[in-house]
Amino acid sequence: QVQVVESGGGLVQPGGSLKLSCVASERLFRLSAMGWYRQAPGKQREYVGGITWGGIVNYVDAVVKGRFTISRDNDKNTMYLQMNSLKPEDTAVYYCNKVGLTDGWGQGTQVTVSS
Repeated sequence: QVQVVESGGGLVQPGGSLKLSCVASERLFRLSAMGWYRQAPGKQREYVGGITWGGIVNYVDAVVKGRFTISRDNDKNTMYLQMNSLKPEDTAVYYCNKVGLTDGWGQGTQVTVSS
């Protein structure tokens, strides 16, 4: 059962910014650590970073390199991914999910970084 909806993707030039949103069901979101993931063409889905219910964040440094910021609004059951200084290698479908879950993936949102 899909309990998340991602949005905010699009086409952006290198160096640009995007802010993704993930709206989840309250059942999934409440008290959960949530994560952002991405899947580039021809590659496996990879973890980008996550945030606990209390707002503690962690990132995969090799992916983020200080360019991305994860936040959440618990009142809105929503998590965000602010992406700055985007690069062509950031092109992927971005997904969100409760950390540790291996099913229930949403449709994702496509991010394309190209000039």
